[in-house]
Amino acid sequence: MNSNNNNSNNSNSSDRSFGLAITSSLVIGTMIGSGIFLLPASLAQYGGVSLFGWLFAAMGAVCLAWVFAKLSHWHPGLGGPYHYTRIGIGEFPAFLVAWGYWISIWTGNAAIAMAAVSYCKLLIPALSDSTFLATGLALSFIWLFTAINISGVKEAGITQLITTVLKAVPLILFAIMGLWFVEPDHFTFDLSSFTEATNESTDNNTIIQLGSSIMAAAALWLWAFLGVESASIPADSIKEPQKTIPRATIIGVLAVAFIYALGVIVVMGVIPPSDLATSDGPFADAAQRLWGSWAGILMTIIALISTLGALNGLILLGGQMPMAAARDNLFPRWFARQNKRQAPGLGIFLSAILTSILILTTTSKTLLNVFNFAILLSTTSIIVPYLFCSAAAFRFQSSKKEKLKFISITAIIAAFLFSLWALAGAGQEAVYWGFLLMMAGIPIYTGLKMKNDQTNETNS
Repeated sequence: MNSNNNNSNNSNSSDRSFGLAITSSLVIGTMIGSGIFLLPASLAQYGGVSLFGWLFAAMGAVCLAWVFAKLSHWHPGLGGPYHYTRIGIGEFPAFLVAWGYWISIWTGNAAIAMAAVSYCKLLIPALSDSTFLATGLALSFIWLFTAINISGVKEAGITQLITTVLKAVPLILFAIMGLWFVEPDHFTFDLSSFTEATNESTDNNTIIQLGSSIMAAAALWLWAFLGVESASIPADSIKEPQKTIPRATIIGVLAVAFIYALGVIVVMGVIPPSDLATSDGPFADAAQRLWGSWAGILMTIIALISTLGALNGLILLGGQMPMAAARDNLFPRWFARQNKRQAPGLGIFLSAILTSILILTTTSKTLLNVFNFAILLSTTSIIVPYLFCSAAAFRFQSSKKEKLKFISITAIIAAFLFSLWALAGAGQEAVYWGFLLMMAGIPIYTGLKMKNDQTNETNS
């Protein structure tokens, strides 16, 4: 298949403003959001076993990075996962990818904006006493970065690079300097809390419990690695996409895995497990223990910047994915409209409206459960494209004559199995409702196909 014939490659090369630095920052900035700053508290119960969970999740993320690196090298195109699914598997699965991903973006952005407000509450306690002010601030964050993205793809990319540097560099410095203060005794490997009396031998039961604990820890790590596909989506805005996207994807995932590992080791090594399990801000608490209250405040600010950087990146991706599908007549045409600054302004604007409506539901306690559930669905909707893209990569790789082909196919199969495991890890309820959410898009797909049929009949 020749990707040069795709509508997604119609952009003039002069419009491509993302080099390796900005493209890598898109991967790093999207993956490092708000979740990593709370993760150590969730991992506290597993102690040193959580590091094996990191290894498993990181290996899965690297395999997925390999899938997207290969696909972007063979067939770069706007929309990333959507584009690869369309040319590798078919139009309907591609529509499901675009539909689910778009919904996951605007629902996920609501959660990210509220997470940013939570960090602001730590800096400005008055926000905790006013739902009106908190909601207003969340909406302000959404529309600030919506305005930046509508003003141009280049502006959004520069913003992404700045926010990524502002969070990645301090996190690396925190991890490196904090390693000197790590207490090895905090990393316990005592599985007695996981072992129950059974008729099996103690050794066998311990091995089973160890495996279960590693998988449970890996499931927590998994959500912090979502976003590996980020570089592949705005392909039309990237210089030399066949080279830049694969490099940025691999660099981004490896950098994130490194930052995560060192950061969590320092936090777990500084804060005793019993205290860590109840911490509302593990990184900030660790920084405060090491260097004083000013360091805790600084780490809270870094967490806020990290969260807002992820919000900016996801708003960018939320405009690019539907635009790719709209160019192929698999999404409403208005998503494909670009303004003078080459940004899909109308699509970004519509997504911001939907996100704003979802944020407003948090003012009602009865609707808050709906909001939380929507966030759970958004995570499920991101994993599904990984399955389709792994399958597409397997198809393309099988027809290629390349060195180390066996290793590549093994990595692709591992990525598929890892994605399947991740989908199962989302929970039965989330997968059930996530499936219904995707199927709810069938009437829209059918309506678009009917409209295309009428257009073709008129033209003929």
